[in-house]
Amino acid sequence: MTGDNPHGETFTPTSGRVFGVIAVLLGVTAVGAGLFASDDVVWGMVAFGIFFTALAWAAMLRPGVAIRGDRLVLRNLVDTVSIPLAGIEEVAVRQVLAVRVGERRYTCAAIGRSRRQLRRADRAPRPDGEVETSGREEAERLAQQAYGEWVQERIRQLAEQAREEQGIAPYSAAQGALAADVTRRWAYPEIAVLVISAIATVVFILT
Repeated sequence: MTGDNPHGETFTPTSGRVFGVIAVLLGVTAVGAGLFASDDVVWGMVAFGIFFTALAWAAMLRPGVAIRGDRLVLRNLVDTVSIPLAGIEEVAVRQVLAVRVGERRYTCAAIGRSRRQLRRADRAPRPDGEVETSGREEAERLAQQAYGEWVQERIRQLAEQAREEQGIAPYSAAQGALAADVTRRWAYPEIAVLVISAIATVVFILT
């Protein structure tokens, strides 16, 4: 995570970055090979290289989770969802991050926990109630947690703070009404490149 300001936090993705960069480089290499590998441009390879690069970017490098003002922002493969923190009823980080707002469930693959981490967390004893701890003890406890679990608890904390600031009770009608304030913005450049390059790849392969 970069920064600890509740009005602007960006959580570090837990996986996919290294493989994403490698995949993008492979796609760019395929484009270069199609353009310069022979006397004639191999347009099928160029189109596939562009498609592969765009898909690797959208699936592995684009996803992200951040706090912007009083909203949770989830960047996915081809869309960005903005959720009011006060409207979050439940949040869980399993293999992906999942947030429930009203009757809808929103997910993001940028933050997740491995099956091994999940098994270890499920076996860990849970306290019966909240225990007051010092700053050092809290830091040590957080250091021992999986990062995905830390993100889960951080979002819960920020959602609770947002509800308190706005005077909204959990699972109330006022909180349910915030589901209408969830917005989704489509990543039209990524969608256009993916669709056009995919169609071009099929056309060049078949002709």
